[in-house]
Amino acid sequence: MKISSVTLHPIAIADPPLRSSYGLHAPFALRTIVEIKSDDGITGFSETYGGDGPLGALEAMKPRLLGMNPFRLAGLFQSLTGSSSDVPGGHSQTWLVPGENPLDLHTRTFAAIEIACLDLIGKAVNQPVCEVIGGRVRDEVCFSAYLFYKHGGGGGIGSDKYDDEYGEVLDPAATVREARQMIKQYGFREIKLKGGVLEPSLEIESIRQLRQAFGEYVPLRIDPNCAWSMDTSVEVGRALQHELSHGGYLEDPCAGLDGMAEARRRLTSDGIHTPFASNVAVTSFPDVVQAAKYDSVQIVLSDPHYWGGMRQLQFLSHLCGTLGMGLSMHSNSHLGISLMAMTHVAAACPNLTYACDTHYPWQSARDEVVEGGRIKFHNGAVAIPDKPGLGISIDWDQLARGRERYEKIPYRKRDDQAEMRQHVDPNWKRVLPRW
Repeated sequence: MKISSVTLHPIAIADPPLRSSYGLHAPFALRTIVEIKSDDGITGFSETYGGDGPLGALEAMKPRLLGMNPFRLAGLFQSLTGSSSDVPGGHSQTWLVPGENPLDLHTRTFAAIEIACLDLIGKAVNQPVCEVIGGRVRDEVCFSAYLFYKHGGGGGIGSDKYDDEYGEVLDPAATVREARQMIKQYGFREIKLKGGVLEPSLEIESIRQLRQAFGEYVPLRIDPNCAWSMDTSVEVGRALQHELSHGGYLEDPCAGLDGMAEARRRLTSDGIHTPFASNVAVTSFPDVVQAAKYDSVQIVLSDPHYWGGMRQLQFLSHLCGTLGMGLSMHSNSHLGISLMAMTHVAAACPNLTYACDTHYPWQSARDEVVEGGRIKFHNGAVAIPDKPGLGISIDWDQLARGRERYEKIPYRKRDDQAEMRQHVDPNWKRVLPRW
């Protein structure tokens, strides 16, 4: 079996005006659908970051892929990145939004290729991808309700404007309303709030009201993306020590492994053992070792899209198990192909025991490129389909609409700071720490 063609489909999907410490989401998120076909007529798909940077990196790979055996992925990974221990840490993610960090360019590029090849291989051997990479340890994967503060609007612009399902969410009461809506529709049993947007006192109150609304045993998490100083991180940790217990955690409260190590030390000296999680300070294997050594981070938020694909995530799962660390999964704006890739690899990672993040509720059925429409959740979980590969087929009409929209809009990279300046404050810039 050889790869006979590689086709890249740049698409745009509506994205609501969600807030984070990075700024404001644009009306459209950019994605790239990768289509890899073998000489015996089998096709595999993946979904990854979009825009000029990721698309250009994948375009440059096409000559190397043609004629390659899609099973021989380890050599391709090594030629792109060196050994996994040589991949540099992704600390610039503190400043750069996912998909725009040059330090994970090669692992991002490989992951998009690997996932499409694994989809192809699964179809060739008539097995789900999770079985191809070693076998599932669970039949379904749990996801959390991923709450955002947001301005009014459902994404899109002009005649391509989308309905606003959740309305404006810029205070604690609206946060609870948003959570109720999302949980009613998807059945999520854990809740994560993207913080770093409002004054810390308001975000503390949001978590407290979520605890009051949903009870003691619904795990709660908050992620300010490094917007707080070390002192503020400690203050929030003290204020929310009870609310973030029972399976919750505090994610990237301040910048850097050293900052989180000191914040963690000060909290534990007070008898507060809320775990810290990270997808900003921990983005490579050397980071994991350092985080464990200094007790900076107790839970790693993985992501197959920039960690280097599914098999790298399995290595990460084993490493976290060896070091006694927890494992969850980060998310970015995405459609159903990414959701199924996340589900398959999470099902095959024994130590991934926290509910995964997903932006999927924020995307619209109008944009889904998976045949048959939106992926279904049951009690907050996605089941592994009884189909080979990722278990999905492509709706080509929908894919064509996504490509047409991409060609029409001016966006070619994600820039949350520019959106803030255009729509909220012309002088806004990302400052760390903000509080």
